[in-house]
Amino acid sequence: MMNVFLEVSLFWLIFSGLLIIASALWVFLYFRFHLLAVLMSLEGMMLGQFVLLSILLVHLGQEYYFILYFLVAVVCEAALGLSILVSIVRTHGSDYFNSFNTLQC
Repeated sequence: MMNVFLEVSLFWLIFSGLLIIASALWVFLYFRFHLLAVLMSLEGMMLGQFVLLSILLVHLGQEYYFILYFLVAVVCEAALGLSILVSIVRTHGSDYFNSFNTLQC
């Protein structure tokens, strides 16, 4: 009885991780003209991957140090994206990709 409960809960956790990734991918494709929406959807994809990675490591009984390395990389990526967003909004006035002039030095 307990084994069935664990399998069902594992299925729903995997399903929720894949649903988070799919919804973030949809936001990435639908709102691709705003830099802030793109950055938030990338963070959503990383959150879904974190859920799936946590489930995998718990299911396999491995050490959890890799999760910490993954979270450090995600936080560094978020900080870099936020700094790029702030510099682009200060120089161009908005976060629309259409307002960027790539030919300008």
